[in-house]
Amino acid sequence: MSALTRFLYPVPAPRSMGQIVLWWERRRLAYNLVVGAAGSLTLAVIALFSLLPPNPHLMGPPPLFILAYAGVANVCYTLGWMLEGAAHTAWRDEIRPPGPLLFRQGLIFSVGLTLLPIGVAVVGWVARTISSFL
Repeated sequence: MSALTRFLYPVPAPRSMGQIVLWWERRRLAYNLVVGAAGSLTLAVIALFSLLPPNPHLMGPPPLFILAYAGVANVCYTLGWMLEGAAHTAWRDEIRPPGPLLFRQGLIFSVGLTLLPIGVAVVGWVARTISSFL
């Protein structure tokens, strides 16, 4: 089994609340690096499309927005271990630990949301291009 597979699909094991928090916190840096890389790609693509003719103009989110987005992403990440802890408290060993599923789905959602402005930039460029012919 590869390291990535073990990271995303760990073998289910009974855990205490402390182990749940530790499991999530061990993955926070990787989460931030992946979402940060997606954000860097998004900023680069937005800058590229904003400089393409016709009517090039530099656009992008203000730095304060980027910091706020990173903060909100980490608050949502923290909700992951809180949800798993609540499930553990309510059902103990009656269910498989939901943490790995919550982590994967949260990571996919976060990356998708972070990449969404690329589509907006492309649509904006297409609209500028069409309007230059009208």
